[in-house]
Amino acid sequence: MTTTQKHREFVKEPMGNKSVTFLPGIGKVLGRRLEQQGFEQANTVLGQHLVRNKDRESFPQWLMSTSGANSRQARLCYDCLGEWCDNNL
Repeated sequence: MTTTQKHREFVKEPMGNKSVTFLPGIGKVLGRRLEQQGFEQANTVLGQHLVRNKDRESFPQWLMSTSGANSRQARLCYDCLGEWCDNNL
């Protein structure tokens, strides 16, 4: 799997109170949409990832319906959160 610099930076650091835009696949536009839905921080999106049992189908579908992300953006975010969980939980 090839990862982006944003992905590599995200997975090597603690979650903390990072903005949702720190997540791979989530830029300013999608970040704003997520914030409008109450998901301002990356840890709240991580919560959705965990509530959905880290499911490869359910989480990307949720992200696409909540933010308007396309399948590539949703997969980038899913992959990053999955790796972060593997490293930190």
